[in-house]
Amino acid sequence: MQALLALVRAEIKLHFSNRRAVLMSIVAPILIAAFFGSLFGSSSKMAGIPVGIVDQDHSPLSQHVVAALQAETSLKTTVGDEAELLTQVRAGKLRAVAILPAGLGEQAGRALLGAGSKPEVALHFDPSQSSAVPIVRGLLAQTMMQEIGRGFSPGGAATGLSLPYTTRDIEAVQSSANAAPVAYNSYAHSFAGMGVQFILMAGVDMALGLLMMRRLGLWKRLRAAPLSRAQLLGSRIVASALISLIVFAVLYVVAIAGFGVRVLGSPAGFVLVLVCFALLTANFGLLIAALGRTPEATRGLAILATLLMVMLGGAWVPAFIFPEWLQTASLAVPTRWAVDALDAMTWRGQPFSEALLPSAVMLGFSIAFGLLAIWRFRWEE
Repeated sequence: MQALLALVRAEIKLHFSNRRAVLMSIVAPILIAAFFGSLFGSSSKMAGIPVGIVDQDHSPLSQHVVAALQAETSLKTTVGDEAELLTQVRAGKLRAVAILPAGLGEQAGRALLGAGSKPEVALHFDPSQSSAVPIVRGLLAQTMMQEIGRGFSPGGAATGLSLPYTTRDIEAVQSSANAAPVAYNSYAHSFAGMGVQFILMAGVDMALGLLMMRRLGLWKRLRAAPLSRAQLLGSRIVASALISLIVFAVLYVVAIAGFGVRVLGSPAGFVLVLVCFALLTANFGLLIAALGRTPEATRGLAILATLLMVMLGGAWVPAFIFPEWLQTASLAVPTRWAVDALDAMTWRGQPFSEALLPSAVMLGFSIAFGLLAIWRFRWEE
């Protein structure tokens, strides 16, 4: 028994002697718990829902409804042209667009009293953010009833109050002139998010492998060859990027073959995004290795950095769920650009131009990570 207790004490002492690892084991769950608590806690304030309004009626009633919706703090209302606003919904910049039809002002008042036909309000929505539809529909009904009650209804025979219009919910998905609209596939975002997460973890494994090579003195031996620092580390970046690209390609082959995911946008843009993220992952792993002192000390920091990038990038939960300030702050994280770009090139069906900015951002991070890693990399432990 004494020997057993001595071994237990030794293991506990050894564990807590690594202060950095202990700190990470405490900090990581605290940060993750705080992150999800802030998203789903009752005290969190809902960010303004970005919606569009198309006024095809231009009556006093419709103009007052539009003004009231613009003043609603739960919404960020944009008034504009139908085609332009629908494009923004498909790109994920708006969650829904309500189209107030011509004749709304004339028909709604009589329909409220059951004395006429009801006009139809079309509500186009982003299918990945369908939770916003009941909110938008409810605020629209509330606003319409209030404005009609303020005197914008024409006379009519009262046969019982009812909602003065009907709504038709329409998924704003990609379609073409020769094909029917494609239904939203939630697996597209899931494969994008999980692919980003596990490719980043592969970058961490590469970093730990580099640190083990340094501990064994392999890098010191390689430096005896007529190769520069940039050539040695550059070869590692290229190899890691190719491995990441192959893994990502396999993931999407499975997603397409087994789960119905489709690249509805630009195939060239899709490939560009995958290549840029593979380079980002390789340089991220090299940077972790350059900053790490030992494999043991680096593992906790690398996992924490990866989890933060994955959470803030919207890989676990879509970024639109974040509080408004966090949605803005997450744009400083390269994984946010990767996940959004993969969504854009798959189910959102966006053109090649929508892949350019995210790809440029990821390449910028890759260059910064790579240069810093080459500068700071130590050949001996």
